[in-house]
Amino acid sequence: MNWKKSLIFCVSFLTVFFGEIVVNIACGGEIDPYDYYISYFHNDVQGKDYDQFNFSEWEYLYHDEEKVDEYDLNSAEWAKYLNVKKEDVRSIMYESDSTTNVLLASLTKKSLKQLPQHLQQNTFIEALGKNKHALKYFAFAKSCEPLATFDYDPWNPATRDSSQMIEKAEEAIKLLAEVKKDNFLKLRYAYQAVRMYHYAESYEACKTVYKKYIEPISSTDLAKGWAMSVYAGSVRYAGNPTEAAYLFSKVFSSNPERKVQAYKNFHYTSTAVEDVLPFAKSDEEKANIIAIKSFGNPDYDLEALNKVYGYMPNSLMNGTLLIRQINKLEKDFNKPGGFSRNYFDTNAKGDTVNNASLIQLELTNNFALKLADEKKYPEPELGIISAAYLNWLKKDDVAATALLQKLDPSKLKDRYKNQYQIINLLLNARKIKQGNINPDELVPTLKWLDEKRKKNVPTIEDDYFAQSRENRFLATTRNFYQELLAPTYIKLGDTATAALLMLKGDYNTETANQGSLANAMSWTTLEFWRNYLSSATLGKLERRFEGKAKSNFDAFLNEALSKVDKTGFYELFGTAYLREHQYENALKCFEKLPPNYEFLTPSDWYEDRTLYANPFETTINDYPKKYTDSTKKYNKKSFAKEMLRLQKLTVSDKKNAAQHYFKMANGVYQTGYYGNAWSLISYNWSSYSIYEPARYVFDQDFKLAAKAKQWYLKARSLSNDAEFKAKCTFMLAKCEQKSESNKLFNQHNWYDLGYKETHDMFTSINRQNQYFAELKQRYGQTAYFKKAVNECSYLGDFIASK
Repeated sequence: MNWKKSLIFCVSFLTVFFGEIVVNIACGGEIDPYDYYISYFHNDVQGKDYDQFNFSEWEYLYHDEEKVDEYDLNSAEWAKYLNVKKEDVRSIMYESDSTTNVLLASLTKKSLKQLPQHLQQNTFIEALGKNKHALKYFAFAKSCEPLATFDYDPWNPATRDSSQMIEKAEEAIKLLAEVKKDNFLKLRYAYQAVRMYHYAESYEACKTVYKKYIEPISSTDLAKGWAMSVYAGSVRYAGNPTEAAYLFSKVFSSNPERKVQAYKNFHYTSTAVEDVLPFAKSDEEKANIIAIKSFGNPDYDLEALNKVYGYMPNSLMNGTLLIRQINKLEKDFNKPGGFSRNYFDTNAKGDTVNNASLIQLELTNNFALKLADEKKYPEPELGIISAAYLNWLKKDDVAATALLQKLDPSKLKDRYKNQYQIINLLLNARKIKQGNINPDELVPTLKWLDEKRKKNVPTIEDDYFAQSRENRFLATTRNFYQELLAPTYIKLGDTATAALLMLKGDYNTETANQGSLANAMSWTTLEFWRNYLSSATLGKLERRFEGKAKSNFDAFLNEALSKVDKTGFYELFGTAYLREHQYENALKCFEKLPPNYEFLTPSDWYEDRTLYANPFETTINDYPKKYTDSTKKYNKKSFAKEMLRLQKLTVSDKKNAAQHYFKMANGVYQTGYYGNAWSLISYNWSSYSIYEPARYVFDQDFKLAAKAKQWYLKARSLSNDAEFKAKCTFMLAKCEQKSESNKLFNQHNWYDLGYKETHDMFTSINRQNQYFAELKQRYGQTAYFKKAVNECSYLGDFIASK
């Protein structure tokens, strides 16, 4: 292969390789905005009054649902005004069909009698028939709706009918004069006028109407806040965003049904809080301005919390701001140390926390204790429960326990009682690692945790992540099992228990469909089982299928194991034996599978073909991979059978042992990353997995070709045939290349290196390959050597460099 062809190949390979990464990233799963960091402190401990503003870096708002139903509130105000049923008002005002709305838009006292019977019997309709001014306003409001609720289509943009809206605004002002003594209707006519002027972009007219007709009215009516919101919009567009931000903050406080809208509008002004505060006329207004701004701050913001508490210590906003601060600390302190979020990195450094975060934790802890001691906040227990958790975060379990002892769980509200139990469980989990607790003592609380997870699981079709948002116990339970307990038992050397804890962390194990491991496990747990469990560990789990549990803790974990499909289990068990070259045991496992069991067979969806494994193929170049057809394919069972036969022949057929070892070496080499039979020992293949460390047991073969190297050496040592020895030596060079390349990739961040740097480093290790040197020195005259030099660019480069 000449350099021109080599360059073309490299460019093509890199294009396809990086192109695949781009596709993989572009088509990857979305991040769950409510479950992207490890959290054990529920963000509804303080209540749900301000839960739209809970912490999430991935969402503008935690959710954008108003806590109060505007339709209900307005219906209630009309019901009180006319002394009718609220439900009747709502059904007419908000739930009428289009045909009814047409009738209502031109409603008069005379046309009332022409309405369908069920409408005439509605108490709201009856009352309108007796109140001509209310009837007139209602018909007018209905006529404004098509203009106010204009739907903008970006594909077919159409402008609003400004002239018609201005006509409606002027009509509202004229009608307003007819109800001067009726503030209820007067306020609503004025609201319709400012709304129409604003949408027509007649901002000065909007402001004038508001100042003249709405501002002087002292009222807590909903329409007063709605009008102020519209007025604030006109103030903003007229060139004064700072005053507009202040007005939006007032709506945020006065109108709970428009709180989210006011919050958004405040932030749309993009004004600094320092500029808005001078408009505030009370401590309460200052607290609202600072809180609104802080609700949108993804960084630590203890300064805002202290100010809000100083201005308005009894406000529930303090609780939400405190929990936001704690959740931000969790993001920095609860580093992945387990298996659910760190690509199964058992070497993850979960204890590294910067000084800035430590300072923030101490300051937050001090605030929480102050909130508890001063008792100005409606629920001072929030301060104690928060401080207890913060002390657990910094590993001061003694202080955390002492704080919990100040609380009586039986007297706590459920949300505080739940958090109390969680913190207690976290403290006990750490005792397992220290050997200071019998795991059986955790079982009652773990059962409680599982029950909490099962309850109130929402099924919201339009929101894929709603479960994480609405039931915090789903994430808490998973994190506890998979991020705390499983790593603890791994470090204790008990991988079998860790595997069961991973299974316990999956919610879907409770309602798993039988038929495969994948149906009973999450992707996280499935990957853990497939990649971390040795045959010895799986043997322990096999005995637990039928054996009697040794403890309550074991019995509790065995409940999850009972849901695991045995067919999938023995397929994995056999695969583990294959990886460890225990072919007789592997075959025994595979013989427990149904006769028609279909093993994993990968396919190339680019070329629409099945990639049948041919593990005993000998190739000079790894690419393109040399697959076979369906008549010559091997699956895991037939591979185990053939490898077992060859193993026995190395003992019984000494004369041909070299050939048997060579064929076995080929079989193992082809089951590696570079081979055509990788699916016999691995469940997935990725173009970038070779750049990751060899962290799994089978990576010794999959990435480093260790056993293949051992058997090629054995085969070479048993033969006197120079051609055969040359072939063995060349395959040894390939094994050496895989091992040294993996070291290179893991010594450097390959994706940060330029092409030339990567090429130079790879060329350097290739030119130092000891087996290429042996091949040239000892077998340079063989036909195989000449064939390899002609076909292998790596060997050609080695020869050319000497």
